[in-house]
Amino acid sequence: MRKISRLGWMLGAALMTCGLSANAADQWGLAQGKVELKSAGPLAFGPDGILLVGDTQAATVVAVATDDHKGEPAKTNINIEKLNEQVAGLLNTKADVKIADMVVNPQSGNVYLSVSAGDQVALVRIDAKGALSKLDLNNARSSKVALPNPPEDKVVGEGPRKANRRAESITDLAYVEGKVIVSGLTSGASPSAVREIVFPFKDADQGTPIEIYHGAHGKLEDYAVVRTFVPFTIGGEPSLLAGFTCTPLVKFPLSSIEKGQKTRGTTVAELGNRNRPLDMIVYKKDGKDFLLMANSARGVMKISTENIQRPDGITAPVTGGGLAGQAYETVAAWQGVVQLDKLNDTHAVVLMQAEGGAVSLKTVALP
Repeated sequence: MRKISRLGWMLGAALMTCGLSANAADQWGLAQGKVELKSAGPLAFGPDGILLVGDTQAATVVAVATDDHKGEPAKTNINIEKLNEQVAGLLNTKADVKIADMVVNPQSGNVYLSVSAGDQVALVRIDAKGALSKLDLNNARSSKVALPNPPEDKVVGEGPRKANRRAESITDLAYVEGKVIVSGLTSGASPSAVREIVFPFKDADQGTPIEIYHGAHGKLEDYAVVRTFVPFTIGGEPSLLAGFTCTPLVKFPLSSIEKGQKTRGTTVAELGNRNRPLDMIVYKKDGKDFLLMANSARGVMKISTENIQRPDGITAPVTGGGLAGQAYETVAAWQGVVQLDKLNDTHAVVLMQAEGGAVSLKTVALP
């Protein structure tokens, strides 16, 4: 009995030392062991400093305990030049570093990156002093859930549309009130979908097919994938605001996604063609809610949410690269932003890529 008690105490102490109690580990369904990632794509934070990782190649969402609970996000100010070179040094590689996503831990203010370099896949933490470290995935507490019916893992299509659609099995994710929301493509007849996965993980459903009216194309589409989204309460109703290529902004009530049946969103803005949204956050300024959207060709947009709760949306063509719906202004000072996340009530962290390819991380005031 003494040996059993001592063993139990040692196991409990080890978990407590790692920052997550045995009960908390059980609560969130986390088990100790090696975390295998085929790829590292979209990131989000769940409860208790748990990092959610979209492994697009495996079509799997992985939850990893970071043991990162303490910090002062309100006082954090991280600025790093040539971040990709520093990541390469950390990984001891000469291969080009690709940063797929960046997210801030709201509990600590530390920044996390999902990166790849050659055949390496890694999760990198940047602390308040700008020091980089690699998350140890060889003996971590984690859980995962595989997505059913993902796109086949092969290159399809012709010409400029030639691609491996498996890379879009997970395009964005977020944690909302006990559920992980996942956007991406499926292998179904209506391939664009959004899923709600209960956390702790059990099984993922087939996903809810979504459809939008794309004003720039003048038609309904159920194959256009969500590129980035944010959870946002609209008129008292929990919703998603989703950005699509070329560049409709569409709202979806979460209640419609829960039903599992094909649902059509309401297009609240057309923000210009020949453009791909990269990342998006929501924040409050002077008592009003705004969206910040980083784009491939149109800079960073500060988008008004005024009257966004209106029931009618855009249902007629918006031609010639025209604009319609929600008003926005371009944040001219934020050049080359490819990723952004809210740090605190007044500041954001952004990744900026220069023309030569160098990536910098900056803390900037919310506009």
